[in-house]
Order: sequence, then C-alpha cells, then structure tokens
Amino acid sequence: MRIFADDNGRVPAFHRGMDGPIPEPLIDPAIAARASAEGSGPLTLRMPRHAYAPVVFTSSHSGRDYSPAFLAEARLPPLNLRRSEDSFVDELFDAAPDHGAPLLAANFPRAFCDANREPWELDPAMFLDPLPDWVNTSSPRVGAGLGTIARVVASGEPIYSGKLRFIEAERRIQTYWRPFHDTLGRLIADVKARFGYCWLIDCHSMPSTSHVRRLSGRPVDFVLGDLHGASCASRATRFVETCLTNLGFLVRRNDPYAGGYITAHYGRPGNGVHVLQVEIARSLYMDEVAIERLPTFPVIQAQITTLIDALTREAYSLVD
Repeated sequence: MRIFADDNGRVPAFHRGMDGPIPEPLIDPAIAARASAEGSGPLTLRMPRHAYAPVVFTSSHSGRDYSPAFLAEARLPPLNLRRSEDSFVDELFDAAPDHGAPLLAANFPRAFCDANREPWELDPAMFLDPLPDWVNTSSPRVGAGLGTIARVVASGEPIYSGKLRFIEAERRIQTYWRPFHDTLGRLIADVKARFGYCWLIDCHSMPSTSHVRRLSGRPVDFVLGDLHGASCASRATRFVETCLTNLGFLVRRNDPYAGGYITAHYGRPGNGVHVLQVEIARSLYMDEVAIERLPTFPVIQAQITTLIDALTREAYSLVD
C-alpha cells in the first residue's frame, strides 16, 4: 500500500467539525501491516495535504502491477492482459488531493482481481474444485466472463489455459479486493463524519469500440453513470455534465454504462452517500493498441483537473 501523507509525514484524519472529536485513524493498522509485508501492496492512497472537500475519487481498474506468478499462469502476453485496464485513469485524476479530495487507486490489475465486482462473483467453470453455495455464480457479469476473477479479458480472449483452485480466488479476494474496499469504506465514513455526507467519483475509461454515437457520428467522450438517478443527486450529475460540456466534450448519461458494483453498493443518497461513475473515452488520451499515452494526454489531464477544481469547490451545495 502506498500512502501519501501530509507535510509533516502524517496520514491526515478527518475532523468532525472544528471542536468535535477526531475519528479513528483513516488506515486500519492491520491493512497497513499486510501491505507492508507484500511490498507496494494492493492499493495507492493519496490524501489531501491541506483543506478537505466532501469528495472521494477512486480508480479501481487502473492497476498495472502484474506479478510474475500471474503472468506465468496466464496464456496471454502482458499487452493483451492490459487491454482490460482503465490505463492511466489514476494519472488523469492525479490532481484530486491538491483540491482537497482523497484519491484511492488499485495497484492490482483488473484481469487479476476486479475491485468493481461483488467479492464473490465467480464462474464455476474456471475452478477445479466445487464452489461454496454462497458464491454468486449466476450474475450477468459472471456469464460474460468478467466476474471478480475474470475468465476473459475485455476483448473476449480467455486468460488461463487451465483451471484455478478456489483457494486462489480466496487469496486474491482477501489480499487485494478486501483491503481496497476496507479502505474505501473508511474514507466514506470519515468524510461523512466531518461533513454529514460524501460524494464519491468512481473513475473509469471506455474503449473506442464501445462508444455510443449520435446521428452526427461523433463518438461520445464521457458517460456519466448514476444508476438512472438512484445513486447520486441529480443536480450533482447535472453539474458534472455541464462542466464537461463546457469544456467541449460530448457527454451521455447511463448509456451504455449506468454504474458497476461500487456505484450500486455505496450509492445511498438517502443516507448521505452519492456515487457517480465517470467513463472517459480512451481514444482521447491513449493509444489503445500500444497502451501508451498520446501527446494529447497532458491536455486531457489539465481539463480533468479543471473539472476536479469545479466539483470540489461546489460539492458543498450539490449533495447536502
């Protein structure tokens, strides 16, 4: 786990008002100890150095730490495995802590373990041993080969030449998926402790092959997913849509991406937690074949920073 602290070398804690009590430390010591033992660990958490906004950013699919063991058991070369990534999305939103918002990113790749799934969405055909009855084996995501432990990459190619043991799925979920969500849960709780609510921006990217088009034929640049209004205040979604439109982007809501597990699981507007999924077209900033940043990358990153600045400034009036 990589944790970036404040100017005094401490991981900042959120405060419940100016005179109220300070909650428990943000990072569970057990999670930190486990991450330390594993080297870089399952996630990177970058905290604000100064004032806070009631906003949290996540990037669950930008991880690119491919272990030698995983590469050895995969039948695909690394470049093919990387086509499932939301490559460089964490870098696009890198300015979030400078504007008062934590940025949580998975270090592990989506093809290895998907943090935007339920913890136990597993395909029984992938495993040598029978799965426990409590495992979700029938979700649409499992059927598509894209469960918590994916059977295929985004292009549809099978990842493994053989079958896995269930104990390996347990290891990945407990060692990678769970620390990510333990940390995300603590972030949301700590933001709510200070402000009474939390706005979570779940950051993703979409391949050019999935772009929806208008009659003009122009590809959509961003898709905003709020589960058709169920996961986020409509005025907050509308604000982000307006900001992106004013930057010159073509934006669509909920089609074809209305939100994944993170959006559905954490989005509880009635309980003060608003979640908006943001999908950005990869063709805007990266070469999708070579998995490399385009010369336009700094421009798109600067425009994303403009969005971050606007929504962290206005968040107080959008989701209270």
